[in-house]
Formats: sequence, C-alpha cells, structure tokens
Amino acid sequence: MENPKPSLVAVATTLGGIALLAGLVFAVPALHDAAAAAIRGDSAEVRSELDSLGIAGPLLILVLALLHAVVFYPAEIVDAAAGFVYGFFPALALMMVGWLLSGFLCFAVGRSVARPLLDRWFGTERFERTEAAIERGGATLLLSVRLIPIVPFSLVSYAAGAARVPTWRFAWTTTLGYLPITALSVYFGTRLEGLSLTDPLVLGSAATLLALVFVGHRIARRGGADDRASESA
Repeated sequence: MENPKPSLVAVATTLGGIALLAGLVFAVPALHDAAAAAIRGDSAEVRSELDSLGIAGPLLILVLALLHAVVFYPAEIVDAAAGFVYGFFPALALMMVGWLLSGFLCFAVGRSVARPLLDRWFGTERFERTEAAIERGGATLLLSVRLIPIVPFSLVSYAAGAARVPTWRFAWTTTLGYLPITALSVYFGTRLEGLSLTDPLVLGSAATLLALVFVGHRIARRGGADDRASESA
C-alpha cells in the first residue's frame, strides 16, 4: 500500500524546524563550539563546553542530541562527555531523554517530509532498503538495529517514520534497544580520567559491547528467518 503524500504545510513546518535548529547552532557560540567538537570527535572540548555552562549544560546536551538528527557525528562522544561531567545516573537519564527526542524528531520527519528529499539525503537505494527491512521485520528488527552500535541511529528513525511504524512500538524499541550502548558510553565517560585497559570494569564493558553486537546480529537473523517463513507459508 502506498503511503499518503504529506501536505505542503507539514513539509514546510518540518523543514522550518530543521532550519531553526541549524540557525541556533550558528548563532550560539557555545553550541557551535560543542557541535564542531562533537563532529571532530573531540570529547575533551565537548566536556569543557558542558562544564563551562553550569546549569545550562543539560540544555546543550539536549540540543546536541537534536542536532544529531541532521548532523551524523558519533553519538558516543556526547554520551561520554555527559558521563564525565554529571556522573553515571544523571548523565544516563539525560542522554536517554535526548536520544528519544532526537529519535522522535527523525521519526516525525520521516513521516512528513517529501520522499524525494529523504532519498536524496541518504541515497535512494540505501533508504529504500532500510525502510523495506523495517516494514518486514517489525519490532524484532527495530530492537536488533538499536542493539547493534554500527547501525546509524538517525537513519533507522527516519526509515521507521517513513514506514509508518506505530509510535508506541518505535518508542519502546528505541528505549530498550538503545539503553545498553548509551549506558556503556556514559560509563566510559565517568572513567576517562583514570581509564586503564586493565580495569576489570572496562574489560567487562568491552565484552558487553561485543555481546550486544552478537545478540543484535542474532535477533536480526532470527527476525529475517521468521519473515521468510511467513512469506513462504
């Protein structure tokens, strides 16, 4: 079934919101510096910007998370910086809120923006392949691609919106699937000053990361096998 075409108002509103976000990045020096540092992968500079802003730091975190919807920097940079500045549990809660907001922004754009724009942005073949996989795989696939850190967070969110995934399914698979990798990244941030490769907790975290990749891969393969079985039935 063909998806309904978005209205011009929806397209204009979505693009206006993205333009406003880009304008904020260029207009606010601290945000511009932090965003540039995140894109470069400079976690020390991101930490410095967060620390210098005091109580405004969490707001910067949320804006950086929203910025990830249009600028695909390594999300782990901001996770680690937040862990370093705020400690594990406050940073984990803040980052999960930020990534959920970012995910829902991408999800809304995927539903509302004209399809040719998304195809041009990501590449027609790549985007259509991701969207088709999400349509076939259901909750199982959505959960698995969140568990596998190498799958782009924003691309999955855009494709889920374009595929008309139910909002509740998108919310719980994003929360449950993205929590482990976010927790690991935040934890590494809390240990940056005294980071040692011989630290048992660091070794355990690395082992957990590998386990997540393995589990995510198994879930994706299982979901694909179930889908093929249903098609042949």
